[in-house]
Amino acid sequence: MKKRVTRVSILQSAKMATVLYALLGFLYTLIGIPMFLFGGEKMHMVAIIYICMPVLMAVFGFIFFVIFAAIYNLVARWIGGFEFEVTDVP
Repeated sequence: MKKRVTRVSILQSAKMATVLYALLGFLYTLIGIPMFLFGGEKMHMVAIIYICMPVLMAVFGFIFFVIFAAIYNLVARWIGGFEFEVTDVP
């Protein structure tokens, strides 16, 4: 049985992507903290950027996902969107 995604909810999908990007950004924080603590003076600025990465990734993830979802909805009207094949599981 085939299913087709013809429209993506822009705001709800962007909120979900924002949370996922923020969680992914915490990996950078785990790298940035040791850089800040054990790196020299030259490493502090890079470390601060790494530590702020969850916020940066969340903001940019939200902005770009809103753009992507809007473009997807526009293109899906013309060509039909993503198509999936699904099966029922007992």
